Amino acid sequence: MAIEGGCRCGATRYTIAADRIDAIYSCHCTDCQRWSGSAFSEQAVVPEGTISATGPLIEFTLTTPSGAQSRQRACGVCHTRLWNTNSSRPGIVTVRAGTLDHNRTLAPRAHIWVKSKQPWVVLTDDVPTFEETPSMAEFSAALTR
Repeated sequence: MAIEGGCRCGATRYTIAADRIDAIYSCHCTDCQRWSGSAFSEQAVVPEGTISATGPLIEFTLTTPSGAQSRQRACGVCHTRLWNTNSSRPGIVTVRAGTLDHNRTLAPRAHIWVKSKQPWVVLTDDVPTFEETPSMAEFSAALTR
């Protein structure tokens, strides 16, 4: 089975070779707020090598404040960001969950960078929260609980 998604205009489509995606998180950092134009972004974590795309795909690299290289993939027509990889997290692809075809079935298993969350966003007590970026061990534990 496969999970599919795509950009806003439909020119670029992608497929994730998986039956389901459980590792979903919301990021409340100010960068994600600016990128999304909203209060937070929702991400799906999948293994690298499980995602393939058709259509015009552009790539660009950003250097994060920590010095890591973040390779962004976006539609070459409408510039919707679809996923990225990061040199500090090898083997992992971070998909913009809102670009998945069936994104209404997803629920975050963690919230990160909550110190920057908008004051009107209310988080439930049953989902782990992290003030900033958690360690990989903490993050993995939260996403696989």
